[in-house]
Amino acid sequence: MGFITQTRPDVDFPTWSQGSRAEKIRPMARQWAEVGFGTPIVLHLFYVGKILAYVFVGWAIVAATPGIGGFFDVASWYNEPVVFQKVVLYTMLFEVIGLGCGFGPLNNRFFPPLGSILYWLRPRTIRQPPWPSRVPLTRGDVRGPVDIALYAALLVMLVVALISPGSRPLTDLDTATGALPLWEIWTILALLALIGLRDKTIFLAARGEVYGALCVTFLLTGVDMIVAAKVIFLVIWLGAATSKLNKHFPFVIATMMSNNAVIRSPKMKRLFFEDFPDDLRPGRPSRWIAHFSTAVEGLVPIVLFFSHGGWLTWIAAAIMLIFHFGILSSIPMGVPLEWNVFMMFGVLALFVGHADLGLADLEQPWWVALLFVVVAGTVVIGNLLPRKVSFLPGMRYYAGNWDTGIWCMTPSASEKLEKNVVAIAALPASQLQRIYGSPEAAQVALYMGYAFRAFNSHGRALFTLAHRAMGGHDESNYMLTDGERICSTAMGWNFGDGHLSNEQLIASLQKRCGFEPGEVRIVLVDAQPIHRQTQQYRLIDAATGEFERGYVRVADLVTRQPWDDEVPVTVTWTATPADRQSQ
Repeated sequence: MGFITQTRPDVDFPTWSQGSRAEKIRPMARQWAEVGFGTPIVLHLFYVGKILAYVFVGWAIVAATPGIGGFFDVASWYNEPVVFQKVVLYTMLFEVIGLGCGFGPLNNRFFPPLGSILYWLRPRTIRQPPWPSRVPLTRGDVRGPVDIALYAALLVMLVVALISPGSRPLTDLDTATGALPLWEIWTILALLALIGLRDKTIFLAARGEVYGALCVTFLLTGVDMIVAAKVIFLVIWLGAATSKLNKHFPFVIATMMSNNAVIRSPKMKRLFFEDFPDDLRPGRPSRWIAHFSTAVEGLVPIVLFFSHGGWLTWIAAAIMLIFHFGILSSIPMGVPLEWNVFMMFGVLALFVGHADLGLADLEQPWWVALLFVVVAGTVVIGNLLPRKVSFLPGMRYYAGNWDTGIWCMTPSASEKLEKNVVAIAALPASQLQRIYGSPEAAQVALYMGYAFRAFNSHGRALFTLAHRAMGGHDESNYMLTDGERICSTAMGWNFGDGHLSNEQLIASLQKRCGFEPGEVRIVLVDAQPIHRQTQQYRLIDAATGEFERGYVRVADLVTRQPWDDEVPVTVTWTATPADRQSQ
């Protein structure tokens, strides 16, 4: 990696460009294994600066609260309930504006580096209601004045809460500052719920499964609030650990380590693979780290929750701080950075600052039990029926097991999309050409992205199924684009893309663009249900609808190389010519 220049693959472009897709991915995959994406160091420093800005602004907001001690007198106020409340609401605001997950170049966002607020305050952009046929007043896919007003009101209420004093007394806790007024919390929750029913994209972007759930705990008494927040943290950790009990997670570790900004040695990065350069499946170090980190995330939080102080709590807290810092320091693709900082703060504010409070201290245990059932139940449903629940509320964080998709688009389809969809950002291919200055350099960068996708186990299925989706058509006419990039362009946000790159989005784009049959072919692959060893897929033509469905076996995915696009496929249904004509 250079300081201001990207380390790019050294390929003979005229020869390389004549190869098949698999042949072009092979040198990119080897480059990724040794160097990662080759991101300039200055770009990593940019993200470090963003983390520091997040911390500094949050610190200043907290320090400005009446009754809080001095700016540097952290030990006297870090565990105050109002401090935790404000950090939660501040982080929700940070995320729902678009500054958190999915921000910037490491998420292929260049011009501009965020969407979110630039889309959701703009009329005629696309929205995705979760249950339009069941919930009144939510039908449609066009953002209108009501949607904009709700989103703007949420932003305003979050700011109001951040500048409010802790005027609500908490007589059951030893606190001088109290808590935020209940009306503010109720209003924020009501707005978040209404927005989520009109557009699940914004609810996911606000990280409703974390910060929304924690806001619900703010409605309880002081002791119950703290214990309930601990329960939410415990569900997050255990849910994430459970979702990593699969064959996919070592692939995430190998890919993350090869792109790690701290590990600079190509020789060391090669060790994370089975036998570089010919076998780029996860090596023993990747598998060991995957198993060890899963054990840490699944066992240490239980100790932290039930230890109630003393050296055991301190050791467990230290381990979890190191755990989240390890993720943070790798600056992973998708950049869920501030969330890890927040989790580290929560370890200190809740489990160290209130180590003595536990389940036995609850005043209204049934409310906490109900909250646990809802949050944990969502995790269970998300693991059993992954198509129904995004990997965010399903808490399949970093597990390598999430819904994915790839869009095969002709140049005419790309033109229609950019012309007819109200959007801020251009399609990825156009952005890359602006960044790299030539079609040749942009194509190399595009294939580096393909290599990244192929390093994940589901990537093997995507490229195999892309061939099937384009079957009968000249593949050279198609540009392959990740579903998350389509979401980024069309809806302004793309973290957890597989859940949003779906039939609902396809219908919205078809209505606006009028694609012809064959112009857009889409592959949608569901995450693996925890109780099955297969992943379901659908092949869809944007103009005529679904024309094939089936499944791939996980065992076949994890034994292939990143450039191997011949994964066995089991077809369970295919449209007959009559079916396609009727569509």
